[in-house]
Amino acid sequence: MFLSGAATATLLCVTTLTWAAQCPAVLRHEVANILGEKENLCEYAGKVVLVVNTASYCGFTPQYKGLEALNKRYRSKGLVVLGFPSNNFGNQEPGSEKEIADFCDRTYAVKFPMMGKTEVVRPGGSAFYDDLAKATGQRPSWNFHKYLISRDGSRITSYGSKVEPDSPAMVTKIEELLGK
Repeated sequence: MFLSGAATATLLCVTTLTWAAQCPAVLRHEVANILGEKENLCEYAGKVVLVVNTASYCGFTPQYKGLEALNKRYRSKGLVVLGFPSNNFGNQEPGSEKEIADFCDRTYAVKFPMMGKTEVVRPGGSAFYDDLAKATGQRPSWNFHKYLISRDGSRITSYGSKVEPDSPAMVTKIEELLGK
């Protein structure tokens, strides 16, 4: 079937509107991944999303192991873990994106998506983190702060750094959101 230029433009516009309507507002952001490539977070619409600001040289860094375990256990059910390296706390993520990627792979065999270094504390530093803070009333106060986003983006729960990925509170909430 051949579509005229106007019909193609209309189809493209309708497709874009449908895509935007299905993507929760909190995920309507484009960020750079750890390789420096642009990534649209709407790619994760319809999934339960666990967002974590990470650091390679922090007392909480061993949480990578628990995050990867969650990723393996629940990925097929619709969970996606997203790591956002940040150097905001104690200069604990000083390396380049390549160094961060190598560390995550070599030390913790991280397979979940990792984004590029992100400003998570300063308003205006990351529009995505601004939206998470607005939705929950909380900004990260240290590395490995977690935000859990429901499939439709209507519920966002904030967890402090001391909440381990495999804690009963975290696992129960993930399972609840995956079941809906």
